[in-house]
This record gives sequence, C-alpha cells and structure tokens, in this order.
Amino acid sequence: MQFKRIKRDISGILLLDKPLGISSNQALQIVKRLFQAAKAGHTGSLDPLASGLLPICLGEATKFSHFLLDSDKSYRALVTLGSTTTTGDAEGEILERSPVTTTPAELDAALKKMVGDILQVPPMYSALKHGGKALYEYARDGVEITREARPVRIHDITLERFEGNQFEIVVSCSKGTYIRTLAEDIGKLLGCGAHLGGLRRLTTAHFHLDDAVTIEQLEQMSLEQRDEALLGADAAIEDLPQVTIDADSAFYLLRGQEVWKSGLSIEGVFRIYNEQGDFLGIGEQTSRGAIAPKRLLRQTA
Repeated sequence: MQFKRIKRDISGILLLDKPLGISSNQALQIVKRLFQAAKAGHTGSLDPLASGLLPICLGEATKFSHFLLDSDKSYRALVTLGSTTTTGDAEGEILERSPVTTTPAELDAALKKMVGDILQVPPMYSALKHGGKALYEYARDGVEITREARPVRIHDITLERFEGNQFEIVVSCSKGTYIRTLAEDIGKLLGCGAHLGGLRRLTTAHFHLDDAVTIEQLEQMSLEQRDEALLGADAAIEDLPQVTIDADSAFYLLRGQEVWKSGLSIEGVFRIYNEQGDFLGIGEQTSRGAIAPKRLLRQTA
C-alpha cells in the first residue's frame, strides 16, 4: 500500500546555494520535498551551469516573491576569451576561434564601457517566452527567433583575475541581465570573441550567498532544523517602510477593509504589523489617507 505524502502548510524563505548541474526548478522540487511543503516558488532562474544563491519562497512567502524577482543581483563570472559557442556558455559547441592578444589595459577599458545603462539582446538559450514557448525550445529545434534589445543596467564590474585567455569578474546588475550576453559583448568589443565559462550568484536584493544552505546540509537536518533555517515571509521586503496598527484596525484590515492611522504619510507600499509584531501583509495609503490592503497573509485559526 502506498501512503500519500502529507503536504505541510509551511511558510518562509529559504536561502539555497544551488549546486551545478541541476535546473532551478529541480532545486525547487527537492526543497519542496524536504520541507513537505504544499506550495513553493523560486525567485529567478539560474541555469544548470550556474550555481549560487537561489532564494526559495514557501507557502505565504510566495505572495512577495516578485520583490526578489525584480531586485538587483550580483554574480561572479568566469569568461573565456578567443572562442564563441552556440549557447554563449561552456555547454555549447564552439562556433569560432580567434587568437587572444588582449592586454590588461584593453580589458579594463572594455569592462568600463559595459558599465551603466546598456542594451542587451536576450540569448536564444534562455527561458524567455515567445508565443508561449521558451526561447531555448526553439533553439534546440534549430529555429532562430528575432529578439529585440532590452535595456538593463550594469551597476559595477570588478576585475578579480586575468590569466591567459580567461578572466574573472564580479558583476552587480539589474534584473533581466544576461551574464552570458555580457560575456559575449565583451568578447565583441575586444575583437576576439568570448563565452561564459562559469557563473555563481552572490546576492539577490539584500540576501547574501554566505547565509545560504546547500541541499546536502538540508538533507542532514531534521524537519524541525529545516524549519529553523527559514526566514520570515517578510524577509523579502524588509527594505519597505513599516507600519504598526492596533488590534481593531488589524481585525478589519485582515477582512479586506481600509483602516485609518493618524499621522501616517507614506508613498508607495509598506509592511503592516500588529501590536504583537506579527506580519500581516503589505498595503498602501489611499488618496484619502486610509490604509488599503494590497497583499495579506492568510490567517489561520
């Protein structure tokens, strides 16, 4: 007789150090199974070739995952000069080889040109959708889709190492930035071509890889220890302003009604807590000055 696995109504954010060789969705399913979670979602895909920080939202925390999807990220990237590939990374077949004569000064100049607001053409081997299908699915069938260049922002690039035909950089960037495309564009600037040799995500918003746990560590924990590793559902939005409301206001807010708090004047969304410090959700101030609920935690008895 097979027993159906009990799904737990567990909420929180896990900072996972995703290993190489598996997709973000595979990592998500492993975490979901280990926590026996009824609901889970990740906050921005990492390719199987990439490792590093992958915040995973469980339960009610998924209501705030878009704040992490839209946030800035940083990466450590290994770039190989002198060859381009079909996928823009080391997994693809080599398309072209060129001699590498790049000097440290030339590389430094090329990196500086990439900092700021730039346009990127999304790679064919990406999860970006076209006609309801991911671009990589078309690419696997040998179909090239015309992609429009999209604006992204590179906040900073720090050169960590340059030896032979490889260099290592730390890149801080906006959401939607493709580091594979950045590597290829740097190769074009230098005239020798390039592809991404390796990638590790270091930060997402205010979360750091140093605080992440591995799948191996999770597997060695008890269920209680795993629960203790979770951050609160509000951890994704701790940069938002915080408002505390009294018990009566909390009662009506949680039933979808607008409530009042004297002296409040905040633009944009903010976190809402009751007097016991429990996170209730996010709201915003109406033109009349009332607090209107935008996204609330489901309350359990």
